[in-house]
Amino acid sequence: MNQPDVEWPREQGRLKNVLRLSNDVTLAQLKYVGGVDLSFPLNDSDHAVACVVVLEFPSLKLIHASYKWVTLTLPYIPGYLAFREVGPLVELLNDLKATQPDIYPQVILVDGNGILHPRQFGLACHLGVLSDTPCIGVAKNFLHIPEEGSAMEMVEVKARCKKALQKRGDTVDLIGASGVVYGVALRSSDDAKNPVFVSQGHGVDLPTAVEIVLACSKFKNAEPIRQADGLSRKYIRDHNLSR
Repeated sequence: MNQPDVEWPREQGRLKNVLRLSNDVTLAQLKYVGGVDLSFPLNDSDHAVACVVVLEFPSLKLIHASYKWVTLTLPYIPGYLAFREVGPLVELLNDLKATQPDIYPQVILVDGNGILHPRQFGLACHLGVLSDTPCIGVAKNFLHIPEEGSAMEMVEVKARCKKALQKRGDTVDLIGASGVVYGVALRSSDDAKNPVFVSQGHGVDLPTAVEIVLACSKFKNAEPIRQADGLSRKYIRDHNLSR
């Protein structure tokens, strides 16, 4: 696929047809929580280390980490991040499911957006559908969300959150002018000055997504994502992959 203006939106639409936004998982059922991320060597946007971690729940003890060094052949285009990054993450999850199915996570936290996306199909949705695993988008930012006659802008939302989110667990619903609920801004830690943006990826409803993210958060970044980010960066350092 090399024509994002035509082919990529069509593919997102096709996959969106099988998206599930109801619960395949609840907090009470959780035994293992996954986290995924990609890290890049310094001054190199064409190569990355993809990482999948599994944490026990509710202890959040790390029990598994796997990595994949990849060459990325597609460009980054806003709104189409999944086409660039989802492949190696799916491969790692498929390997985990085949080799250690007993610790395969019931839900995966993704460093990216779910339906909080211009076409309501971000990386967390894409990964969830392709891996057939409940996924939650947990992002630091989001793209402009277009709606007829109006739009949801990150700058305006962050200004509103600064006043409304005073303590851990406080939330602001992200509702478009159409009434569509795209996600929730969550203060995940008392020490966090800025919120994370939680949205449904696949196989989970929004209240459950927020509940799981909060239960997995010791700091601003949810622990599965924080571990995947830190370990993938460590992998780059340990293997001297920076150029």
